[in-house]
Amino acid sequence: MTFVANPTDAKRQRAIRNAIAGTTTAVVIIPQGMAYALVAGLPAIHGLYASLLPLVVYALVGRSRELAVGPGALDTLLVGASLGSLAFVDESNYAGYAALLAVMVGALQIGFGAVRAGFLVNFLSRPVISGFTSAAAILIATSQVHHLLGIPAPTNRSAYADVVNIATHVGSVQWVTAGVGAICIVLLVGLKRWRRTFPYALAVVCLSIAVSALADLETRGVAVVGEVPAGMPSLGVPAMSLQTLRELLPTALTIAFVGYLTMISIAQTFADRGGYRVSPNRELGAAGAANLVAGLSQGFPISASFSRSAVHAQAGATSPRALLVTAAWVALTLLFLTELFGPLPKATLAAIIVTAVLGLVDTKAFRRLWRVKKSDMWLLLVTFAATLTLGIERGILVGVLASLVLFVYRTTQPHAAVLGRVPGTRDFRNVLNYADAEPIEGVLIVRIDAQFYFGNVTFLRDFLRHHERESSPLRAVILEACSVSQLDSSANDALQEIVTDYRARDVRFLLASPKMPVVRVMRASGLWDLIGESNVFLNIDDAVSSLGDRL
Repeated sequence: MTFVANPTDAKRQRAIRNAIAGTTTAVVIIPQGMAYALVAGLPAIHGLYASLLPLVVYALVGRSRELAVGPGALDTLLVGASLGSLAFVDESNYAGYAALLAVMVGALQIGFGAVRAGFLVNFLSRPVISGFTSAAAILIATSQVHHLLGIPAPTNRSAYADVVNIATHVGSVQWVTAGVGAICIVLLVGLKRWRRTFPYALAVVCLSIAVSALADLETRGVAVVGEVPAGMPSLGVPAMSLQTLRELLPTALTIAFVGYLTMISIAQTFADRGGYRVSPNRELGAAGAANLVAGLSQGFPISASFSRSAVHAQAGATSPRALLVTAAWVALTLLFLTELFGPLPKATLAAIIVTAVLGLVDTKAFRRLWRVKKSDMWLLLVTFAATLTLGIERGILVGVLASLVLFVYRTTQPHAAVLGRVPGTRDFRNVLNYADAEPIEGVLIVRIDAQFYFGNVTFLRDFLRHHERESSPLRAVILEACSVSQLDSSANDALQEIVTDYRARDVRFLLASPKMPVVRVMRASGLWDLIGESNVFLNIDDAVSSLGDRL
């Protein structure tokens, strides 16, 4: 007898799992959201606003089952660094401009998603991302040191300003505040190592509130969150002007790309583990919708957190709808629990941020790239140094430009090989890599492992001239074209000149394994007729055999 599972029971079980996952994630996002608001330079309540409606919107539009959207490290740092450097931004309008930035990010992401521009993030290579993220983690950590030490905040938001500020005020450290921060860091690290599933951030927040209230730490000089307004965020379009939009556009573009890259990389990681797929362009639109509603509800730009998403997944999330439960808990907190956060030391929130972001410093990537690809390691270091010294937007721009320069250099200096026959076989291999591969006297066999275009025309000419001397007297040249996927007009003209030159010197030119896109260009330009169809072969062995008495 075969038993069939009751669909109703299975649906109920999924609902229970999602309710548990949503509740577990709420335990993480409430203290994290408040902490990241400090990074953005905002009162803690705005972190809860940014953790409410954006989650609802993503649950309805997005498709990742495990992605825990909300305030993230990189986007909040970009908000703080950008708004803190603008002369027209002050304490009275800061929250409004942060909300406007979220609206702009949302509009950009929705627009990019509509024109299916998700591929643009491919310009951010992994070494660039790793270098940028590691530097940003250090910037975030240093930006919280004044909260941990109880010293005045720097007037400028940069790593240099943070270091100078610490050195300037080292004699005025508020030791009670420093003690609170140090104890919180020790507790956060220790509890996480003890049990990852334990709600260590919330536990430390609750303990800090209790100790602060009982010991009246505020009277001892410890900065606290203070009065937190209760109630849901009001909805409205932030004030804006054309001048403001122009000033904020570079930052909005950077956050739009970086935030989406964070979200899609996390979403695809969990989708691969779960055996399902997410659409990059749909996720781009979902990210835009979440950011748009964040700006309309007094929030700031949001993305996602890998650690929070891992908790969400481990707790059993099977649908984006689990975020509705998380949002419900945030709403209950806003309605009934905000007055409890008044005594919470800002040093506790800073400790949560520091312990969260230092895990983003990717030292493993540096060591791995040192072994695997040193050019990528230097790309990582350039991005890392540029982000630390020049700032977030310029740092990532330098990283992208450096990766493009490296890409262009690699295509203009492609891998090329002189081939020889492996004894006793019909196979031909690179004579530098195979000691037993034997060059054929009087025949130069060359393979180019790249598309052939105007940028590497000179390289091919120089490569052929250099190796002609080793095959003297040269009787034939065979170009193994199996790795040449494209041929542009400049490269086609160069090949015509090369073939004509060989013919004038009575050197036969043969082509092996050409791909159809290359053949089409050759036929249309007349190069195919110049080479002669009798000189085109399916493989190198056939080409060599055709040489006959020339060998």
